[in-house]
Amino acid sequence: MRRQPPSASVAHATQGAKLSAPSALRNAPALLSLLHEIAPPSGRALEIASGTGEQVLAFATALPALEWQPTEIDPLRLASIDAYRTEASLPNLRAARLLDAAAAGWGADETPYDLIHLTNLLHLISERAAMTVLHEVARALSRGGIFMLHGPFRRSGALTSEADARFDADLRAADPMIGYKDDLWIREGLSNAGLSVTIIRDMPANNLAFIAEKG
Repeated sequence: MRRQPPSASVAHATQGAKLSAPSALRNAPALLSLLHEIAPPSGRALEIASGTGEQVLAFATALPALEWQPTEIDPLRLASIDAYRTEASLPNLRAARLLDAAAAGWGADETPYDLIHLTNLLHLISERAAMTVLHEVARALSRGGIFMLHGPFRRSGALTSEADARFDADLRAADPMIGYKDDLWIREGLSNAGLSVTIIRDMPANNLAFIAEKG
């Protein structure tokens, strides 16, 4: 699974193994507000593509009744997540785990999760890989489990801001197989995976959040 094209560098070193991503810090308050609205009161939560670890740290701090499992595919980000975790010493934040979410089959191997969160990944991978992610998420969810998907998307086939158009063009120039996915395509993919979309929410920076439930 390809995570980060050359034109989309988002993280910089702070101290030691810790990395920092300004976009993760900006997104966290709005994501937390939505999580407070839709998250189960307790249970197991999986974050896919946890990045630097700053967001999952904020989630675990604000939602202590959920046990959070961060994951990543990149070794530097795995080290960063664990550096933040060690510093915070939260009992409900587990050690980071290697996960390629675009690899077929991982969902069936998981103990079911009550909540799965994914932000800012699908535009960095191909449609085929993105569809695999959605189907494996559905397999990894418990019955009644909630999937929260967040990021930049096309709206009915259109890019709705100049910044999105530039970023999508840069992504496709780096790799023609990647780029923004369409919101209607996402809805169909979630449905085909066995998930029912319950909320679509406009988010800051012209992003969207999809909330889907496993029936």
